[in-house]
Parts: sequence; C-alpha cells; structure tokens
Amino acid sequence: MRTPRFALAPLLYAALAASVAAAPVVVPPTAAVPPTAPAAVATLDARIDALIHQPRFAHAAWGIAVVSLDSGQTLYTHRAEHLLLPASTAKLYTAALVLDTLGPDYRIPTRLLGTKPVRQGRLDGPLILYGMGDPTLGTGSSTDWADQLAAQLAAHDVRRVHGDLIADDSYFTGPAEGAGWEANDLQSWYGAPTSALSINENIVAVTVHPAAHAGEPARLDVDPGDAVPSLVDTLTTSAAGTPPDINLYRAPGASTLYAFGSMPVGAKPQRYRLAIADPALLAGQRLQRALAAHGVKLEGRVRTLHWPQDDAYLLAHAQPLGEVLSPPLLDVLTSGLKRSQNLYLQNLLQIAGVKARAEAMASPDPASPTPSGFQSSEDWGIRALYALLGRIGIAPSSALLEEGTGMSRQDLTTPAALVRLLQYLAAQPYATQLRSALPIAGIDGTLQWRMRNTPAAGNLHAKTGSMTYVDCLAGYVTSADGEHLAFAIMLNNYRHPADAPRTSADLDAIAELLAGFRNEH
Repeated sequence: MRTPRFALAPLLYAALAASVAAAPVVVPPTAAVPPTAPAAVATLDARIDALIHQPRFAHAAWGIAVVSLDSGQTLYTHRAEHLLLPASTAKLYTAALVLDTLGPDYRIPTRLLGTKPVRQGRLDGPLILYGMGDPTLGTGSSTDWADQLAAQLAAHDVRRVHGDLIADDSYFTGPAEGAGWEANDLQSWYGAPTSALSINENIVAVTVHPAAHAGEPARLDVDPGDAVPSLVDTLTTSAAGTPPDINLYRAPGASTLYAFGSMPVGAKPQRYRLAIADPALLAGQRLQRALAAHGVKLEGRVRTLHWPQDDAYLLAHAQPLGEVLSPPLLDVLTSGLKRSQNLYLQNLLQIAGVKARAEAMASPDPASPTPSGFQSSEDWGIRALYALLGRIGIAPSSALLEEGTGMSRQDLTTPAALVRLLQYLAAQPYATQLRSALPIAGIDGTLQWRMRNTPAAGNLHAKTGSMTYVDCLAGYVTSADGEHLAFAIMLNNYRHPADAPRTSADLDAIAELLAGFRNEH
C-alpha cells in the first residue's frame, strides 16, 4: 500500500494563490533588437506547421512555444497553453529551484558522528554515518569517501567503537520513490530509490554469461558483489540458436533478486543495471571495511536507520568526527542534466525541501502558512518550487508537478510555462553556467548523437525528455542571424509507425529549423 501524499494540502493552495498574486519577476529581453519581420515569422510558422500536421500525428498532441530572448517576441506557438507530460524536461524546474535556494556553489555534506566522547582511543556508543543527500558518493572524485571518513576518525585517535555503526538516511522524510513513480520502474537503474545516503548512484550491475553446454547453469555476476544481499538464481543455458529468455525480478520494497529463464550457448554476455534495494546499508558496509583498513575496530554491527524511524535523540547528543563534501552543486546538477539522472534531481529537490521546511519552522510567514500534518521532504521541495514559480509569474495551473524528475505521469506543464522558466533562467547570474550544464546537440549528454552536421550542432543546449508515447525538448538555440531563442517542443500520445522516423528525429527537425532561422526584414 502506498504511503499517502500531501503535496497539495489546502493550506498550500492558499500559499500558492498568495505567491501568484504578488508582483511577478520581470524578465527583460537580453538585448534591444527590433522585432522579427512578419514575413519571417510566417515562413517559420508554415515550415513547423507542415511538420506537425502530417497525417501520422492525427491522434497525437503537439505543444510548442518559441520566444526570442533578445526582443521578447513570440515567434511560434501551437497549443502552448495546453498541459502536457514533460517527461525529463521537468528537471528544468528542479534545476531552477535548487539554483535559487541552494546556489551553484553549495556542497552537500556527509557526516560521521559520535554519540559519546572519545576516551583513550575508544568511542562508547554508536557511530553514525549521516547522509544529507549527496548523490555522488562512490563516483568521480568521491570514490574514496569512506577512506576519507575512516582516516578522519582515526585522526581523532579512535581505535575502537564500542557500539554499532548506524547508516542513517532519515535526513529525507518520506518514501524512497518519488510521488507517481510506477512500480515497474523501481527495479531499473532510472528508478533507483532516492536516499539521503546514496552510493554508486544506487545502481548494481548484473551480467549474465551462458555456460559452455546446454543444460548447465548460466553464470550471473554482480558488481558490486554485496549490493544484492539475497539472490535466487535458476538461470540455465539453452541450446545454441534458441532465443534468450532472461528474467530479473525484485519486488518493490524487497531485497531478494530472482533470476530465471535461459540463455543460449555462445551468446554474448548480457549486462543489466538494476536499482539497489538499500543504499544506506551498502554505504555502511563500505565504511565498515574502510574503518578496518585504518585500524579502527567496530565491536558492534552495521545497521540502518530509515524514515519513519526517529533519529532526533541520537543527533541531539552527536559530535562531528568526520565530513566529506560533494562537488559544487552546479557540477552535481550538470551531471544530472547531461545524463538525465533521476536520482540526482530527486535528491536535490529533497535537499531544497529540507531547507524550506527548516526556514518555515524557524520563521513562519503569515502570508504563507505552514501546512498542518505530515509533509515529506519532497512535498516541501514542491512547495518551495511553487513559491518560486509564483515569483516568476508561472501560474500553478500551468505547471502541475509533484516530484523532481519528470518520471511521474502526474507531472504536467504547458510549453509556455517551460519557456517562461527558460526566460527567467536566462536572466540570472548563473545563466551561462546553466546553459552549459544542458546537453549540447551533437556534442554530449543525451544529445550527443542527435542533430550532428546541422545548424543545431554545438549550438543548441536543451533538456531532453522521453517516456513511452512522450518526447520533449526544451532549451536554448541561436538562430542563423544570431538571435537567442528559448523553446519548448512537446509531443504526447504518439507511437511512431514502423516506417516513420524515430520520434526524436521529428523534434530535432523543428529544432533545426530554429537553428537555421533567418529574420528577413
């Protein structure tokens, strides 16, 4: 049974109404340029219309908005005020929130805490590994995080811990999955659980190898080996030339992975990336090994503390013994946007939510009353997002969002709202950094192989978004005349016919028109 959500409680509606009623942020054009000639706009309209009104789109829903950042002029719209599924272009909203509330230089701490004084090299009481949302532990420059913490503990002259090592991820309150995430996604890498104590992006690699002879068990390799605490493997090897039938299943909330089916003799190894069931436990085990390597003996065991368990008593008596920091938030955000990494954006949303809750509790705002009842970190993040959108001038009815990644099919936005957000972001001090953080056509990220050898290559910076029957693209492009454009192209409810181009190519064709656009005065 799903934990009830409280993302839009009645008091929140009142707060949103108050925020929208306030004077919105004015987003000025970036340069004083004359409006585009009507003939040029008409030509652009005709070319885009010809693409989106093909018979194969008869039952699909297009939504498009294109605005000049230089003049503020709207160059093209099609159903721009209609709500559509944004998929991962919704990450642009989360990016705006965390840049606004946390700042591009914020670094996320992970702390090692002691609950008792250290006496004669001994810590009496539990040692706490306290996560605060860093999604990069175990990756890039953070691969040695456990060694760093163990070394810092040893530097405090701790040689023995008379107690347990508690891997505590209760900094985030609420379920580990985002609101509206579907059960079928939760086993896959892109549906990995969000956790205040994440490790290796909460992903485990599973590789299946056939045996040399039919009837023998297939081999299943897990990396890291301790990321799957319970495995039931009945995979077998079938005769050469038979179709593979590899099945990997872990029930939502369970830790046991079932592997069954068959793989033919001579087949190439198949690699899968799956979600880790309990990232905090794995992080605790990593630290346990690092402690041993630094001569620190743990007399207790590794255990976890998850929401809704309460850690208030432990933290009230805790003293810092070590800390590692994430890369700057802009670097974390860049990695999340370039690769469309859901864990990164959902964790960042919740970090912003924790901050919003703390500020609301410390200094209640009469114009925006604090909601009653339980509110998760995600709920608080969405609350803060709506407050920001109100200041920007985006009405709550034009951006219905309940999590930070766009993976929920309950997320909706209009193309006009996305473009308004892009206009706002283009006027911020970090505008150039954010633009560089987006995938670049033909160069990197999720656009690395798209729009190559076109006017958009190396020019267009945009967030992609795709899920079944949904494809979207939103970002920035410079026209052939040097005019800076913000755009949102959204296609919903479309399954391309077998003889038609892939759906992303249809979006790219429109983007390429914008990159090649000329203002004919």
